[in-house]
Amino acid sequence: MTHLHWVVAAVIVLAVPLSGAEEKVVFEDKFDGKLGDGWTWLRENPNTWRIAEGALEIRVEPGVADTVKNALVRKAPDRTKGKFAFEVTITFLAPLTKQYEQAGLTVYQGGMPVFKAVHELVDGKTYIVPGKVATTTKTVQLRLVLDKAGYAAQFRPDAKGEFQTANSGGLAPGADEQISIQCYNGPPDAEHWIRFDDFRIVQLPE
Repeated sequence: MTHLHWVVAAVIVLAVPLSGAEEKVVFEDKFDGKLGDGWTWLRENPNTWRIAEGALEIRVEPGVADTVKNALVRKAPDRTKGKFAFEVTITFLAPLTKQYEQAGLTVYQGGMPVFKAVHELVDGKTYIVPGKVATTTKTVQLRLVLDKAGYAAQFRPDAKGEFQTANSGGLAPGADEQISIQCYNGPPDAEHWIRFDDFRIVQLPE
């Protein structure tokens, strides 16, 4: 399974019209010592996540879209009233080894995973999915842009330079829309930890 389609709880953010090239940070979490407010765990395993060195680290456990462990979920802003970017920097602390082992961002609607933007191992190489754009760095910054019509999945190798668009397309808003940080398809017999830094929700000019 390389594609995704997925929820849990929380926090309402009102969209305010923006002018010009202005961007507005709606929420950010640097994971500096603790989780920020508004997060909810889906299938939490407290033994396989930690806050370490100013970041969130999660062990990649076996599982797929509907069985993922330690998915960290929060309420998404209403994109019928604005355009929003969800950003997180992801670092593989060990090389991925299992087919479709991955980490990234997942959109939930009505309690179900419906879309993902991830850094994923496919046939021995790593890619940004959707788009299957090849990568060569263990660190990437993912950026998932959502508006009332669809999505753009973007990334920056080593969190440097301009964002590159891996893929874009339609994705209609849904009920109880949420965003998740998560990783899955990990090996059952090895400890692979993934580091998540600098999560942000940014309202973009339309």
